[in-house]
Amino acid sequence: MGRIHRFQLNNKNIVMDINSGSVHVVDKLVWDIIELYENNSTEEIINKLKASYPEEDVTAALTEVKALVEEGLLFSEDLYIDDINYNNQNIVKALCLHIAHDCNLRCKYCFASQGDFHGDRLFMSLDVGKKALDFLVENSGNRVNLEVDFFGGEPLMNFEVVKDLVKYGRELEKKHNKKFRFTITTNGVLLNKNNMKFINENMENVVLSLDGRKSVNDDMRPTISGEGSYDVIVPKFLEFVKMRGNKSYYIRGTFTSNNLDFSKDVLNFKELGFKSISVEPVVASPEQDYALLEKHLETIINEYEKLSKEYIKFKKNGDGFDFFHFMIDLNQGPCFIKRVVGCGAGVEYLAVTPEGDLYPCHQFVGNDEFKMGDVYNGVNNLDLRAEFKDANIYSKDDCKDCWAKFYCSGGCHANAYNFNNSLKKPYKIECEMERKRIECAISVAANLEGEED
Repeated sequence: MGRIHRFQLNNKNIVMDINSGSVHVVDKLVWDIIELYENNSTEEIINKLKASYPEEDVTAALTEVKALVEEGLLFSEDLYIDDINYNNQNIVKALCLHIAHDCNLRCKYCFASQGDFHGDRLFMSLDVGKKALDFLVENSGNRVNLEVDFFGGEPLMNFEVVKDLVKYGRELEKKHNKKFRFTITTNGVLLNKNNMKFINENMENVVLSLDGRKSVNDDMRPTISGEGSYDVIVPKFLEFVKMRGNKSYYIRGTFTSNNLDFSKDVLNFKELGFKSISVEPVVASPEQDYALLEKHLETIINEYEKLSKEYIKFKKNGDGFDFFHFMIDLNQGPCFIKRVVGCGAGVEYLAVTPEGDLYPCHQFVGNDEFKMGDVYNGVNNLDLRAEFKDANIYSKDDCKDCWAKFYCSGGCHANAYNFNNSLKKPYKIECEMERKRIECAISVAANLEGEED
């Protein structure tokens, strides 16, 4: 059964054809036929099932299954395994600008080592930021649409530079026939009416960091003085979202071993009035008391299933919201190369430090082994870039036979390296969670087909 994946969730029998991406919601008869199809003849299938179903029904359903097979929608072959031609021109399309290596919170799980980024607290200068945008334009080839995320630490601590870089980007657009899509990630502490207005006018997406219920958030995201941040941030986020109208945003939380009941945090966001929600698993070394371990997986998987059931109910009742991991496009999805290589870190996507150094993504910043160059001289660690280019679902042994490979695209490079010291060895806990999220997302889509929110 290596070419299909079958599962039952939320009252649906679902069959996925791994290579074509086709998803079929089937009745029990077709479900049973598909289970037998590859290893039994037509006569054998009929004989095995005629005690449970009328023979004419089995024959008719078999005809339908055979038609799907002939159309390449069931048990299809992988036609692309020898056809990977990834970014030969080394086009860069996106940058994550670390506009501030400083923060006004002290989140316990912060990848930036409690805000210090394994080094000095620094702000990106306007000159470095301009050089980063120049680098992006110069290395974008014929690509028109470019992406720039203002990241930190906390970007609002260096907001004047953010504003000046947006202005500079608009000048580059006219000069070079480019279009910048600016985004920003903020913890909200410094939000006010003026910067809210600027962000809403200039940022195409905004990520608002808040971990969930007050107790959860204040435990993991204290201020510098050790106090909780929830009561400071929530009113500002609510005002911001109201001002933002229909423009894109996400309220983003993090769950740890201390809140494995994270569906309550998702629903808390919903009750507060947020409509676009993401709650992500923490990534932390096992010795941390809040780390997610293999022993937590069963609880986490059950929690995703529980949330999916609630999510369907809300959607059907016209009181729904968008949960990032349950949103899936079963009709189009990403292009083939994105399904194979994933986020493009280290190739199409790079992070820029306040000093102008280039890294594969924000999670590699501070690890000198992964410095790729700088915005003044470009990428000069060509071997490292080649290593990231070669990290795809066909070069990772754990991915080759995984039914979810075309959805997760091989997982996070940083997690693979940090836990397994290899870009080609995926982080097992991440894999298990992603497989369950995909099943939940597909079952949600199956239940909501034809429904209006």
